[in-house]
Amino acid sequence: MLRIITEQTEALTELRRICDRTHDDQIFNKEATVREVLQAVKRQGDKALLHYTAEFDGQNLNIEDLRVSGSEMDAAYQQVSKELLNAIQLACKNIEAFHRQRVPKSWVQFGEDDVVLGKRYTPVDRAGLYVPGGRASYPSTVMMNAVPAKVAGVPKIVMVTPPGPNKTVNAAVLVAAQEAGIEEIYRVGGAQAIAALAYGTDTIPKVDVITGPGNIYVTLAKKLVYGTVGIDSLAGPSEVLIIADQTANPTYIAADMLAQAEHDPMAAAILVTTDSVLAKKVQNEVDQQLRNHQRRLLTEKAIAHYGLIVVVDSLEEAAELSNHFAPEHLELEIAEPWELLNQIRHAGAIFLGNSTPEAVGDYLAGPNHTLPTSGAARYASALGVETFMKHSSLIQYSPKALQKVANAIQVLAEAEGLPSHADSVRLRSQGKSEP
Repeated sequence: MLRIITEQTEALTELRRICDRTHDDQIFNKEATVREVLQAVKRQGDKALLHYTAEFDGQNLNIEDLRVSGSEMDAAYQQVSKELLNAIQLACKNIEAFHRQRVPKSWVQFGEDDVVLGKRYTPVDRAGLYVPGGRASYPSTVMMNAVPAKVAGVPKIVMVTPPGPNKTVNAAVLVAAQEAGIEEIYRVGGAQAIAALAYGTDTIPKVDVITGPGNIYVTLAKKLVYGTVGIDSLAGPSEVLIIADQTANPTYIAADMLAQAEHDPMAAAILVTTDSVLAKKVQNEVDQQLRNHQRRLLTEKAIAHYGLIVVVDSLEEAAELSNHFAPEHLELEIAEPWELLNQIRHAGAIFLGNSTPEAVGDYLAGPNHTLPTSGAARYASALGVETFMKHSSLIQYSPKALQKVANAIQVLAEAEGLPSHADSVRLRSQGKSEP
């Protein structure tokens, strides 16, 4: 049963425990295994991919099986319903419309004495998208990663995803990939897939940026290859924090909490409310909805270990507890959500009002559902087009402009003990040229 806490010190302790749930020694001990996988793929390429796919996924592939064929991709359309196809197309449309508003614009500024400064944004050459398998298939993850990459203008995008039974890839995932503009897909998962994207093999091309969530082995692999390639984030288990007052519906809140808990046994579902009566109703409603839940075993584990209800005296206190936790998803199920918004400093995505469940953002509202977890919302943001772009500074000085600042640059260079830096400016300001 969900625990109800009324004492703030205890609440802070529990929130800290839940936030740190991915930091135990058992998780970090897996790093040695991941390093071994990365090195094997770096040395042996496709051979190592086939070995680890057999060992970890139980699928015996040949080299030619790694890339999903065009015929398999075409056949996927026959395996999904028209209703699902329409939903995928609507989601792609909304996600693209939102992210087109996020594309950063290059700019140039002309200043005094013909000084020109600016910033130029360009996409990476290659992006690699990881789409997890395992407990479920995630066409939404495909769209949330692929569409921003396409909007950013990345010329080559490849996708990797673990093979299912009989070497298959989920039909909805294949359809979502094609609707989002991805045509190059490989059936490989785990740390070995991250290694293939980071280092390249004879079959899978090396990329510049890797995005997409996965299990702890995938996350550790992304952490270890960072620097060789860019990554989006080190995503942990999903989490939601709901702030609710007496106007909230306990049935809705219970469903929203279970919507997070059903992801993973380490998912977190937290309610902070000013109404003790609502707290008890939600506690009972969660128990009721769990009785016939299709994913009851893992959902119950998440609720037992990382589910929590906190009763507070005011919405201001609720906002402060939320800021302390910095949730991936924050729902404001209160009468006036926009009034409390200014007090929220840290959250990956904020859902305002009783008619806005977090599932809207998961699938098709438009904003990205790849969000910072485990307190990272204190400093990080959602995946977006910026993830697939980088910027270059533009600087041009005229002779007159350089002359004006030459002495200051020389003084700074000499203070740092870098005489050639000073000379590179002094020679120009004195008009020195080739003899």
